[in-house]
Amino acid sequence: MPEMNFEQKPGDIPGRKQKEMEIMRDFTMELRVRYTECDPMRVVHHSKYFVYFEMARTELFRANGGSHDQLERDGLFFVVVRADCHYIKPAHYDDLIQVSIHVEKVTRAKIVHRYEVRRDGELLTEAHITLALIDRDGKIQLIPKGMT
Repeated sequence: MPEMNFEQKPGDIPGRKQKEMEIMRDFTMELRVRYTECDPMRVVHHSKYFVYFEMARTELFRANGGSHDQLERDGLFFVVVRADCHYIKPAHYDDLIQVSIHVEKVTRAKIVHRYEVRRDGELLTEAHITLALIDRDGKIQLIPKGMT
């Protein structure tokens, strides 16, 4: 397993490809709700929002030069340790929605993301998800400085 140094530059972090880059803390993606994500009333099933959140989280990591493949080859894995979701209004089949992620807090051992799902600017769902970084043995690893 790679040794993690808190003095590393962002480009030196496992899973990061680019050197000396600004870390993005916000990212928004747009997607169209698919029929398979809905219940018989054409409302997005509550569990599908967590898929949307993971998609946004992956795209934010990618936009910051990260690679889950490389991270996993290095023996490191992000795991969800807490999830809190507030469903305000439903999204429906064929809606065009925006899923936003914001890095709210990074500690030595956790990353907290805030999510918002909107349709035409109207807030539909908000959530907070806390991640930890673990090794292959399931032991918590320190979050390298600069990783989001």
